[in-house]
Amino acid sequence: MGLASALSTALTGMTAAETTVDVVGNNLANSQTVGFKASEAVFATQFLQTRGLGAAPTGNSGGTNPRQVGLGTQVAEITPDFTQGTIEISSNPSDLAIQGDGFFMVEGTSGERLYTRNGIFKTNSQNELVSITGNRLLGFGVDEFYQVQSTEIVPLNIPLGAAAVAQATQNVYLEGTLTPSGDIANTAEVIESAVLGDSLIPRPDLTNAAVPTPATGISVSATPTLAGITATHSEGTGTHAEGAVYRYRFAFVDASGNESVPTNELVTTVPVGNAAADNSIDLGPLPTAGPEYSQVNIYRTAPGGTDFFLLDTAATGATYTDDNSVALSATPLNTNVLNGNYTYLVTFARAGIEESRPSLPLGPVNVVNGRIHLTNLPEIPVGPGIPAYDQIRIYRNLAGDASQFYLVDQVAPGQDYTDSRSDAEISDLAIPGNKLVDLDGPKLASNTLLTNVLRRDGFDFEQLFQIGTLSYQGRKGGRALSRKEFTVAADSTIQDLMNFMNEAMGIQDSIDDPQHPIPGSTNNIPGELSTLSPGATLNGGKIRFVSNNGIDNALSIGLSGFQLTDLNGDVTNPNLSFGRIQEAKGQSAVADFIVYDSLGFPIDVRLTTVLESRTGSSTTYRWFADSANNDPTSGVEISVGTGLVSFDGEGNLISTTNANVSIDRRNVPSASPLEFALDFSNISGLAADRSSLAAARQDGSSAGKLSSFIVGEDGVIRGVFSNGVTRDLGQVLLARFANPAGLEQKGQNMFAQGVNSGLPIQGRPGDDGIGTLVAGAVELSNTDIGRNLIDLVLATTQYRGNSRVIATAQQLLDELLNLRR
Repeated sequence: MGLASALSTALTGMTAAETTVDVVGNNLANSQTVGFKASEAVFATQFLQTRGLGAAPTGNSGGTNPRQVGLGTQVAEITPDFTQGTIEISSNPSDLAIQGDGFFMVEGTSGERLYTRNGIFKTNSQNELVSITGNRLLGFGVDEFYQVQSTEIVPLNIPLGAAAVAQATQNVYLEGTLTPSGDIANTAEVIESAVLGDSLIPRPDLTNAAVPTPATGISVSATPTLAGITATHSEGTGTHAEGAVYRYRFAFVDASGNESVPTNELVTTVPVGNAAADNSIDLGPLPTAGPEYSQVNIYRTAPGGTDFFLLDTAATGATYTDDNSVALSATPLNTNVLNGNYTYLVTFARAGIEESRPSLPLGPVNVVNGRIHLTNLPEIPVGPGIPAYDQIRIYRNLAGDASQFYLVDQVAPGQDYTDSRSDAEISDLAIPGNKLVDLDGPKLASNTLLTNVLRRDGFDFEQLFQIGTLSYQGRKGGRALSRKEFTVAADSTIQDLMNFMNEAMGIQDSIDDPQHPIPGSTNNIPGELSTLSPGATLNGGKIRFVSNNGIDNALSIGLSGFQLTDLNGDVTNPNLSFGRIQEAKGQSAVADFIVYDSLGFPIDVRLTTVLESRTGSSTTYRWFADSANNDPTSGVEISVGTGLVSFDGEGNLISTTNANVSIDRRNVPSASPLEFALDFSNISGLAADRSSLAAARQDGSSAGKLSSFIVGEDGVIRGVFSNGVTRDLGQVLLARFANPAGLEQKGQNMFAQGVNSGLPIQGRPGDDGIGTLVAGAVELSNTDIGRNLIDLVLATTQYRGNSRVIATAQQLLDELLNLRR
């Protein structure tokens, strides 16, 4: 048994040496394998042959030890060495190294969970992080809002060039100087339109085109003459006294009672006959004229008198007998005549109702020592919305002033009129009843339909609006505002337009800051005394806009401020003729900048500051914020905030009553409202020639593509987008084991949970005793080449020594066999 056991014992030693060579060879072969952990073969004695158990000490003996002969060695375990390998920096940001305990978790080809220390990762065609052998790196993913979801372990995804993200602005940082010097902003710019009218109220039509009657006529009235008129006397047929001298004048009269210029005097003396007052005077034939005159008014003096009074009326061409039976009336003869070029305007009127717009001019007519006759004056229309006019007013210019029209007279509908009133008589406005014509006529009201709005141009009236789309762009502080659109519908009123323009120009009133009401403006308009409130009003048919105080809040509207596209696609430019009636005053400054909403849409913001008040210890500015991109539920309001900023006597910021801007995003899918804060901390209140304001920076950004990423020590993958925004893309998880040596090696630097490794403890790098990550680096193999070479020498020696044992045992067996010979 002895020689045979020696052979088997030496054989186990040789086998152990071979195992050592295998392990050392594998270590050396993987000395350049990233994350490789070298192994060590550990041996234990094999079975023993017990020849005696020995004896315990007695009183007579000191005892003997057991007598055992070993039967060789065996491989107890091949143990990986999980000591830290050297960390080497790489050029790939996706390379990861673990500093400390732990393993990367990856997904095997069959979906099983594997573990590795090899941190070389790259992205595949699906933008997943995978190992060099194609195993997906596992960790926590993110949702659509880039929030890490710690409920499920999934393959990590890095969508380079695909994912997009935007950063909503939260803060805008301002800089500049808001000087305490300069004018207090207590005066607003005030602009006013031309006088506007309402086409629903009719205008006299001198052509009478709407009714089948002749057009209004104008002419110099016919003047009767004395040619052919004789005075004959008869006795016994009247009561005139003999020798009495009478003077007669004749004037045509029409059906309306209008008289022509009278004739010259016809003088007659009653002849002496029977000395009795029994005479009559026959006049004839009386003058004749055209069809407009069918009668003649006969004027006469008293016997021997010179003043003419109406005697009677007779038919033209007839003979009239004055037998003294008709007494002279008190109506004197009108001898007025006109000289010059005259033009007439006609209006509809009624007591207590504003008269209509005047007609187009009628004339001119040149008259010399005559009168002007107007015929077929227009009929008064009736209908819904038309005032119940009952008079026709006639206006006339002066011979020396063709631009002013004065009231001549008013007549009932259907009457003709002969004008004989002198210029001096009608132009004296101190005389009750005298007045100038209002060329603009009735003024619009807040409920006037836009499609009825008129503007006068000379004697013509232009209808400004039609159903369609009105595009409007004003200016504030000399800077153009964004163009806004208003739909002109059949029921749109002038109040709707005023509200639209008020919103489009960003005028703010006291309700926008109820805690610190926005002040009104000083009123420097001639004839007015009250404080002006910001906003839109109607003033005598004019649309008036009062700006917020300060030069940079001053509003203006150019000739091309309005552009109307009707239903046929035709484009016109309604001209409301806005002009300045009060100039703004007050120190102010403006800053324009861009912010971004949650989807990355750029939003224009204009910040205007005005010097609101100044005391012996502080300076207060008010800021107004406008945004053309404000998108409320309805309307086009561009004002998005206001507040006060105060500075102390050293120019330091004391306080702000409000520093938040809120921009609605109702009709776009962005988060609404976009709210951000204005940071005034870098604004100075020191003295300067003028105020200045600028936005130094803001923390929002437009949409950007994922361009790169970094991995932190905590394992969080942070994506860097082309707009500078960073977002979390995932969380790398690590696992550690109570006994990592108990892991089962699967090849390709992979380990699987073993029966003696314990359960994996999963967590973020740095938690629960798990090591941290180093991005852009790899952990090198921990193979100790020198030591392994020595182990190789020792294994070789071991192998050779055991072979000598076998050779010796063989020699002894040979000697034993030789005993037979």
